Amino acid sequence: MAKVVRMFKTFKTHWKKTTVGVCLLTWGGNWLYGKHCDNLLRRAACQEAQVFGNQLIPSNMQVKKATVFLNPAACKGKARNLFEKNAAPILHLSGLDITIVKTDYEGQAKKLLELMENTDLIIIAGGDGTVQEVITGLLRRADEATFSKIPIGFIPLGKTSTLSQTLYPGSLNQVQRIADASLAILKGETVPLDVLQIKGEKEQPVFAVTGLRWGSYRDTGVKVSKYWYLGPLKTKAAHFFNTLKEWPQKHQASLTYLGPTKRPPEEPEEKPSRPALYLRIYRRLSLYWASPQKEISQEATLEAWEEMQLSTIELSITTQNRQLDLTRTEDFMNICIEPDTVGKGDFINRGSQKMCDPQLCPEGSQCVYASRCILQLPEGTEGSFGIDSEEYEAMPVEVKLLPRKLQFFCDPRRREQMLQPAVQ
Repeated sequence: MAKVVRMFKTFKTHWKKTTVGVCLLTWGGNWLYGKHCDNLLRRAACQEAQVFGNQLIPSNMQVKKATVFLNPAACKGKARNLFEKNAAPILHLSGLDITIVKTDYEGQAKKLLELMENTDLIIIAGGDGTVQEVITGLLRRADEATFSKIPIGFIPLGKTSTLSQTLYPGSLNQVQRIADASLAILKGETVPLDVLQIKGEKEQPVFAVTGLRWGSYRDTGVKVSKYWYLGPLKTKAAHFFNTLKEWPQKHQASLTYLGPTKRPPEEPEEKPSRPALYLRIYRRLSLYWASPQKEISQEATLEAWEEMQLSTIELSITTQNRQLDLTRTEDFMNICIEPDTVGKGDFINRGSQKMCDPQLCPEGSQCVYASRCILQLPEGTEGSFGIDSEEYEAMPVEVKLLPRKLQFFCDPRRREQMLQPAVQ
């Protein structure tokens, strides 16, 4: 008992050291507990992957080949360690023939996709920028009609990983998110995602699965990291300093667009049987002797186009991939035109919201649904586009929606939620 009393007297005498020691012990205990929980998650995911690896395959079937495009620079250089520690063991235990391709510089993935040989799966390990590079390289190929049918897996390792919100259940634990993404690839459930084809006047087209942003919020968001020394106030500070420049900030352009298109019925997975020889001969003869069809006049096609002049603080053209609805009957992209009459206080507050949700379309904005649009900018327009979080020079562009162009692996629980409206 005397020792206990002496110990408490010591704590009371040296209360500052005691407080610091208790804080350090508490922090260390929480850190060790977090590491222990992460190891349990990795072990459970590896055990689940081992089940797939133990499955027998027929002797006439080859092992599936998977090509992984890893961006080591993602997540401030931590992506390689995150992949090797959390995703690589799961993929290797599954029995897949894994080939890892590491990119060394920006834009390299586009060039590597041009040289890629046949593969059964494509896995993207990185952030939004890596996804944009891979799908752009994939869809620029001469044989993109064949390669675009290859299912794609996405392992979120980047600072911004917008697609993970669509494909996988939300989780604050990074190890859990990576494990869920890796296991979703093994389970084989896929969903079709829309793609935007963005083509300038001279350059090759760029492809995006999220969208295009042009305006003051995007330009300010790029500069937020410069105010790192302000801590949690850096976002508001960046938008405040931006209001000290020319105000109001207006972006003027001309927009021509086509409305939504009806979604065609899905093609059957099984190919229909080939018709008899006499039927094939009859069809060819009937097509040969039939009168030629009248071509649709160009004037008739131009009637569907609509044109508008716009003045906005920010323009965004986005796909419907974030709120994916597999039961939708129309295909369209969402064009959000925000008013240029925003006050400085609203600009600062709304800018903070857009840092968390870049696709936010606030009240009072004009929303246009289109399947194709042409954005014409005045001569001498400066600034940049943000295409899937990647920066491109602002120029007149044509944006075309490619509905259900790519198949991405997703968690079966998320797929059930996408089909839920059909059940109701």
